[in-house]
Amino acid sequence: MEKFIKGMDLSTLAELDQCSAEYFENGKKTDILEVMKDKDVDTIRIRIWNDPYSETGETYGAGGNDADTSLKIAKEVTDAGFGVLMDFHYSDFWADPGKQLKPKAWEGYSIEQLEAAVDEFTYQTINYFLDEGVCVTMVQIGNELSNGLLWPEGKVPQYANIARFVNAGIRAAKRASEKAGHKIYVMIHLDNGGNNALYREWFDHFMESGEEFDIIGLSYYPFWHGTLQMLEDNMNDLAERYGKDLIVAEVSMGFTMEGYKTFEQLEDSQRKGYATKPELIEKIEYPMTIQGQCDFMKDFLNRIARIKNGKGKGFFYWEPAWIPVKGSGWATQASLQYLNDPGPCGNEWANQALFDYSGNALPALDVIRDF
Repeated sequence: MEKFIKGMDLSTLAELDQCSAEYFENGKKTDILEVMKDKDVDTIRIRIWNDPYSETGETYGAGGNDADTSLKIAKEVTDAGFGVLMDFHYSDFWADPGKQLKPKAWEGYSIEQLEAAVDEFTYQTINYFLDEGVCVTMVQIGNELSNGLLWPEGKVPQYANIARFVNAGIRAAKRASEKAGHKIYVMIHLDNGGNNALYREWFDHFMESGEEFDIIGLSYYPFWHGTLQMLEDNMNDLAERYGKDLIVAEVSMGFTMEGYKTFEQLEDSQRKGYATKPELIEKIEYPMTIQGQCDFMKDFLNRIARIKNGKGKGFFYWEPAWIPVKGSGWATQASLQYLNDPGPCGNEWANQALFDYSGNALPALDVIRDF
């Protein structure tokens, strides 16, 4: 991969549009994708859930990213001149180290059936996007796979099953790439980008029987995943140990600790509040201010660009446009029931966006543009 990727995850774009989110630059209302193009962003990451609805058809929320919804976003960003990273979760809702629930339709499947289902779903969905004219440049096989995928069969330490499931996705992506006639890069993504021991153990196991892939993706949130130096040290080790290109597939940094209750228009019992709890932000190296967000991004970008052997190939900022608007949150009552999560719902991310609560573009976007 030659180009340094400047990416954004805009998975909630369709939902935010339905909720009448508005964006501004220099006081003038503007289209969110025009802002991204102006800031030198080149690739948009979009998550894909299998069936993010209850059995009675209620949406799980958080963008409602089934294939059709994500396709709508993908076509819009393709028309605007961006490449697309398809982020397969292989779940009906959020998949991360704390939960990797297999899709409802795959319950009761054997290991062989799960392997076949991953292959079929991956191949069919990529082809669906390609046939609709989407500029698919990258595919992510699973989301934050630190503890595996498709639990319980694919939960760490069952690395043989993990490899079977991930390999099925890789093979499907390669077949779709061949059909498309252009290279589609394949990424494997873990969380906790500052934890070198995690990455060594996971990828040492995977490399024993894993299919060839292109990119190791990392999540890095400074309030959860250690210092920037820990991230840089881990990436340098991965570059030498595995020789893969490296992309930080998720990153963000807050710009304020002010609340946004009035924007969400929810009662306290209905809103979870921001993820950056005070006890967490005490650990981070930069203040949660507009200037702190800028300074963090400068430091972060410089570190990625100097990874050994030129293996630092870019980043995706996670949900930079998820401003607090009525009707858009991380979950709904239906998805709380699905996850067996006490809740509440609401927006957890608004103070880490690249727009303020009113939708005004923040200067960290200029840091990205000028890098």
